[in-house]
Amino acid sequence: MVDLVVRGAGVLGLTVAWEAAKRGLKVCIIDPNGIASTASGGIVGALAPHVPENWNSKKQFQFQSLVNSEKFWNDVDLVSGVNSGYARLGRLQPIDDEKALLLAQNRQENSKHLWRGLAKWQIIDSSGPWAIASKTKKWVFDNLSARINPRDACFSLARAIEKHGGLFETEPIKNLNAKTVWATGVHDLDRISKLTKTKFRTAVKGQAALFSFKCMDYPQVFAKSVHFVPHSNGTLAVGSTSENEFSSPNATDEGLDRLIENSRSIIPELRKHQPIKRWADVRPRSQSRAPIVGKHPLMDGDYIINGGFKIGFGMAPELASVLISLICDGVDKIPEAFIPKNIP
Repeated sequence: MVDLVVRGAGVLGLTVAWEAAKRGLKVCIIDPNGIASTASGGIVGALAPHVPENWNSKKQFQFQSLVNSEKFWNDVDLVSGVNSGYARLGRLQPIDDEKALLLAQNRQENSKHLWRGLAKWQIIDSSGPWAIASKTKKWVFDNLSARINPRDACFSLARAIEKHGGLFETEPIKNLNAKTVWATGVHDLDRISKLTKTKFRTAVKGQAALFSFKCMDYPQVFAKSVHFVPHSNGTLAVGSTSENEFSSPNATDEGLDRLIENSRSIIPELRKHQPIKRWADVRPRSQSRAPIVGKHPLMDGDYIINGGFKIGFGMAPELASVLISLICDGVDKIPEAFIPKNIP
């Protein structure tokens, strides 16, 4: 017998299954394509906070999830014996003009009360181990940002779930008593849009590149809208694009070529290296841009967790926690902005 069926073996579905398994529920994860087969199988893995300004429930929720992520992933890895690649090494951002410097100063002040001493957003006078140029000779460094290896993290979750008795299947199972969570990304958001004739989602394509570049203990960098994420295996991930229009959802093209060239203008040493991997796939972004979590808008009695887009890995621990609280305890801690709306 199964207590909870999770449709989708990406990071959101796996995290929900893990939270349920820790409570002693028998879980079954169903995905015809296997673990981390689509957007969750990416290569970048930047867990970075929103800027500390114009604070709202979404930013607060993400902040709390990032604060809790270190313990979450350490606990998962301890059970699974698999390294998720998580490390909270911070993020460096160059400040290139006086307007940006003033903005950074305001954000630094805001962070003192918005981040409640749990993390720091500060202006510094050195780029540390990176040779990253800054026209003002100043950089922003926050110590909340972390890295993760997306695919390895999903397999760490999967192994931990298996050790708690969880099952993985490629085809649906017949169990009328089990509750079901839909975590199938673009597929489910597209289905909801078509069946309700509403604009419920946008699939955004991302492309990224991976280099052999040993800087595993460096902080990640965000410059000119590009993330540079060092991984513990001696690689550097560069990405990603955000494309609302595309001809192929998972093929790399000139968009990635432009990204690579842009990255080399920021870190010239990359000109000595060719990518060892090129990646592309579509990511689920809800029309509201916020994650979607709660009761499924179409499937009576079922639940949904979706719309992770670029922040799915960072928000997964907290999103899964509030959804399992709703399912198991009837306690609704889901922010109003995340609840599915505008469905006839």
